[in-house]
Amino acid sequence: MQNVTNLVNQQLDALLTGETDLISNMANAAALLNVTLEDINWVGFYRYVPDNDELILGPFQGNVACMHIKNGDGVCGTALKEKHSLRVADVHQFAGHIACDANSNSEIVVPLFKDGKAIGVLDIDSPILDRFSSEDEQILNQFADIFIKHVDFK
Repeated sequence: MQNVTNLVNQQLDALLTGETDLISNMANAAALLNVTLEDINWVGFYRYVPDNDELILGPFQGNVACMHIKNGDGVCGTALKEKHSLRVADVHQFAGHIACDANSNSEIVVPLFKDGKAIGVLDIDSPILDRFSSEDEQILNQFADIFIKHVDFK
């Protein structure tokens, strides 16, 4: 998997070069992960809206999803509030898990910050229990770093 995901990080960097629009970059990044990662059933972004202190559904690939998640709620809100990635082997054991898709059994969420400002989270679900490894987390953190590099707040 290491070679495949290193390649996806290189592809992301090339794909986003010259484009700084947040929504466009989220859409292409989600699509890239969707066609690259195995055994997932949802991949996408939630955008942080500071006025409401919540995450709002952004571009994604998969089944319909929850549209509003309060900062600190569920896996996504917890990752954002704690400012670090969360790997959950069994979402049904995560206190406060928000069940948007009953087929999801494991999840990884990477919070997105640029210059200390919250942008949102990258969220990936799988129907497989314990789908995401520490290696996956490391590669997805690098993916998020590359993504953030291409975000511009003009």
